[in-house]
Amino acid sequence: MSIALEQISSTLNELKCRTNFNIKNVTEYMLPELKEPIYLHVEGKTPLLIIRPAFEIFSTELVTIDGVHAKYDYYHNAQMTRFPTRKNKGSSEIHYGLAFWFDSADAIILFINRLIEIVKG
Repeated sequence: MSIALEQISSTLNELKCRTNFNIKNVTEYMLPELKEPIYLHVEGKTPLLIIRPAFEIFSTELVTIDGVHAKYDYYHNAQMTRFPTRKNKGSSEIHYGLAFWFDSADAIILFINRLIEIVKG
């Protein structure tokens, strides 16, 4: 079972991820001290963190973190404006990324810390 949206938001704030905006239930965050965007969105009742598709080569590693689960299709949303676009089902291109959900705040902390390490190289 995934954790609540409020838990994810408070954990991201504790990790010093900066909130940029919230539009139509999509919140953009930046990783601490980096200009790397991530998005928080609720699909149904499941809060998802979405990262850039460029990290796809690391997704199998990220899901080995206990409590981290991946959606195995790209996640599309027009509000994720810092992400690349592609055609999905419609005639125009839409922004997309990789979506993950979490069982605990600890899983989010491990996930974000590993993502920071990946971004820093």
